[in-house]
Amino acid sequence: MAKVLCVLYPDPDSGYPPKYARDDIPVITAYANGQTAPTPKGPLGFKPGQLVGSVSGELGLRNYLEKLGHELIVTSDKDGPNSKFEKHLADAEVVISQPFWPAYLTKERIAKAKKLKLALTAGIGSDHVDLDAAARAHITVTEVTGSNSISVAEHVVMMVLSLVRNYLPSHEIAAKGGWNIADCVSRSYDVEGMNFGTIAAGRIGLAVLRRLKPFDLRLHYTDPHRLSPEIEKELGLTFHPDAESLVQAVDIVNLQMPLYPSTEHFFNDRMFSLMKRGSYLINTARGKLVERDAVVRALESGRLAGYAGDVWFPQPAPADHPWRTMPFNGMTPHISGTSLSAQARYAAGTLEILESYFGGTPIRDEYLIVDGGMLAGTGAKSYKLT
Repeated sequence: MAKVLCVLYPDPDSGYPPKYARDDIPVITAYANGQTAPTPKGPLGFKPGQLVGSVSGELGLRNYLEKLGHELIVTSDKDGPNSKFEKHLADAEVVISQPFWPAYLTKERIAKAKKLKLALTAGIGSDHVDLDAAARAHITVTEVTGSNSISVAEHVVMMVLSLVRNYLPSHEIAAKGGWNIADCVSRSYDVEGMNFGTIAAGRIGLAVLRRLKPFDLRLHYTDPHRLSPEIEKELGLTFHPDAESLVQAVDIVNLQMPLYPSTEHFFNDRMFSLMKRGSYLINTARGKLVERDAVVRALESGRLAGYAGDVWFPQPAPADHPWRTMPFNGMTPHISGTSLSAQARYAAGTLEILESYFGGTPIRDEYLIVDGGMLAGTGAKSYKLT
């Protein structure tokens, strides 16, 4: 019998289950790159469209695991030496976590987890796991690649329009009974004709570019792996050899690069100084890619006209985090990749990975980050070991 330790975000304050706004969600069977959506062999333990990413939802895994004789522990208590996560980690064989409410698997925690064999991210992004330590301990690290890429891309488009059109302050004025049109439009612009650039054009970055093309922006990108000439021509893309070149040329910067030690605080005072005055920065990648206080300074000085981020460090962010109150921000809790639509896919992918693991069959290459003591699958293309 294996102990499966699952860390999920807390249930709604209004109680579980919530009252759903819709009765169903579209069925997605494949992604734009040809990869099939998750295809577990057994039945799902939930109805697609239900809230399964919170503690009571349990990713729909309980019946599946308990029928096999395994123990499932689900908690949102993840931080500190007295947390429920820490209590159960020592004898857990599988740890499941989410980027939105990450259980940080540090090298110290991995050293304590003598029975740990599989660290599974329900979603995309495994930087909350010390990949070096996991590789040395021969722990397999997986994530449900592709499951919420479009969810995040849609969130980016929403943030771009919200910032540039000054939507959030305008809505607040309306909600408070005002009609202050001049105040609303004094920071409102059209995106048409602006220059938009994405730093990293992988699954999410490319999806963002495709979705913004109809808005008639001039599109730019930089990526270690240049896109094909056909895609560049189709989208009218301008390629930049590095991020420094890109940020000097565009009005809106989208940050989609992965987080590893060499990219931590990639956006700092120096990088902000290269940007055009009145630029916008969107970050749905990872909070530590930007230096916390440098963002505040850039907004207060007017170097940035707006910053919209869906990612913080640590997560959850403390109540006094300066990004909550800095001017001209469009911050959200880390929600971009956990829409009810996305949950259906990453929960199904979690089940598919567990079926492979407990069944002794190969885990999909797309889902692998670390395997056999080294980067593997998607991990070999997206991460670096120090």
